[in-house]
Amino acid sequence: MVEGSETTALTYEGLEKMFKVSFTSEDIEELKEALSELKNPVTIYTFIDTDCQYCKNTVELINILVDAAPEINGQKLLKHEVVKKKDRSELFRKFSISRIPTVALIEGYIRYTGMPAGEEVRGLVETLIRLSQDDSGLTESSKQKIAALRGSTHIEVIVTPTCPYCPYAALLANMIAYEAYKAGSKAVVADTVEAYENPDIADGYGVMSVPTIAINKRVEFIGLPYESQLLDKVIEHSESVWRKSKEKEKLLDLLKEME
Repeated sequence: MVEGSETTALTYEGLEKMFKVSFTSEDIEELKEALSELKNPVTIYTFIDTDCQYCKNTVELINILVDAAPEINGQKLLKHEVVKKKDRSELFRKFSISRIPTVALIEGYIRYTGMPAGEEVRGLVETLIRLSQDDSGLTESSKQKIAALRGSTHIEVIVTPTCPYCPYAALLANMIAYEAYKAGSKAVVADTVEAYENPDIADGYGVMSVPTIAINKRVEFIGLPYESQLLDKVIEHSESVWRKSKEKEKLLDLLKEME
């Protein structure tokens, strides 16, 4: 397992610089080259509200990705839907979005809680490409195990914009969620949580370095795990949730019989 990078305290000016949307012409050309691998349309949802520090920056970032994406028959292969809470609160509920800004894919089963800034752009771009190509890149063995998941699992990948390993951890979690979504179980939510924008979550897990990965509210990895390591923990948590649900059902049935 590769160790992650340490988190550090930043000044207000440092944070503003970190979350500023700034792409050079060379950056744009690199984005266009990477996104040229898109095959089918993908819709990106950006959830925002009023009084949100980085909502405008997040919308601007996603719009740049959309502009850099190729077209087929005059239609961009990346579509962007900005969802304002005051106008479309029902979509917030449907996607289970509670924080802003949040960037969401496939009905919210893949999401970025906080702006996917800095290094996280790479992981987001690769996620979009894999969704567009319908290819998670996971092994066939992993796909079969994910398809058999029975209990719901929430993977939180705590990241910062300057962490070089975080995009890979987020991508791995995203692809596990994608395979569960394709299998029909929708048993996994992959949630990339930006630590500086969500300090209560990071502090709650005692995050000192990133990526930190929690599954169903329990820290399981500090650093970048291998595919098999992360999946084994996902399976463990999924089975635990499923067993508890079955035990609850049996208890309820017993109580009904006693009435």
